[in-house]
Amino acid sequence: MSKVIVVGDAFVSVNTLRESVVSMGIPEPVEIISLEWYADDSPEEFQRKLKVIEQNGPEAVAIPEGIMEELGDAEYLFVHLAPISRKMLESVKNLKLIGTCRGGVEHIDINSAQKKGIPVIHVIRNAEPVADYTIGLIYTVTRNIALSHAAVMQGEWPKNFPNDAYRTTLSDQTVGLVGLGHIGKMVAQRLNNLGIKVIAYDPFIDEKQVIKSGLKLTFVSIDELFAKADIVSLHMRVTPETENLVDEKLLALMKPSAYLINTARPGILAKAAFVEALRKRKIAGAAIDVVWEEPMQLDDPLLKLDNLVITSHLAGDTVDAIPNSPFLLAKTIAEYLETGESEFLI
Repeated sequence: MSKVIVVGDAFVSVNTLRESVVSMGIPEPVEIISLEWYADDSPEEFQRKLKVIEQNGPEAVAIPEGIMEELGDAEYLFVHLAPISRKMLESVKNLKLIGTCRGGVEHIDINSAQKKGIPVIHVIRNAEPVADYTIGLIYTVTRNIALSHAAVMQGEWPKNFPNDAYRTTLSDQTVGLVGLGHIGKMVAQRLNNLGIKVIAYDPFIDEKQVIKSGLKLTFVSIDELFAKADIVSLHMRVTPETENLVDEKLLALMKPSAYLINTARPGILAKAAFVEALRKRKIAGAAIDVVWEEPMQLDDPLLKLDNLVITSHLAGDTVDAIPNSPFLLAKTIAEYLETGESEFLI
């Protein structure tokens, strides 16, 4: 019998996870153990736990109650955000697969899983919403949509903005994508459809396969991307290799007329260097959907910048993305169990 543990939470119900297991193709008969992790939390409190995990990893929060008693002989473990810690993974004997129905894997001790030889599957449940939002932020910051709205709501009627010298049509711009995973590829496709030139940097992918897929773009070095792009958009996860990747050196390569977009993770950016580049007008502006502290403190230097658009971590927030994510995971797991391969394998 295949023993499966599913852990629901405040955003993804354990019943939905149970239902999704049916279509995964796990060898029958299947025994499903249902557990919950802070399922009764308010959205605000649950978001707080999410932030703690993103900043400090799976050891920083309590593990699901009762899971240690069940893990020893479990073969499959599927969660949304519930932590999968080193202690948990050290206790497993038969675990064949871990699945999480979200893109970020900060809640999983990946090193421990790899040491045990346990594959981890994740899904980019909100890739399309984030790609759409990225395009929206590009238009918003280059054409001052948000800044104009905010001023009008204060009784003003602005015609002049910090980027006046650089305002132009998007078709004349080159967009540089830092990271060409699932979301980055969707952004590239949207830019292709708009007839906008795309350059990209991603040392972790097969460039030939990307070109073969039909995307129209040119791969360049990261230095060349920051020097040539009129708009730089970040689409990488935070890892030891990418943390503070966009630092003072890279920002200094950008044109004074260039913009920076971040819908990925704040940790990719070196905050002090980013603030300084905007404050001293070294770049034309930026738009970010992720910040270093949520909610922001009133004395945060980001709030003093007049060439920055900030939104409240909304890029992937659509009514269907999170609730339907277990079924997206189920489809991905089924394909992996059938073929032994997956682009979503960590």
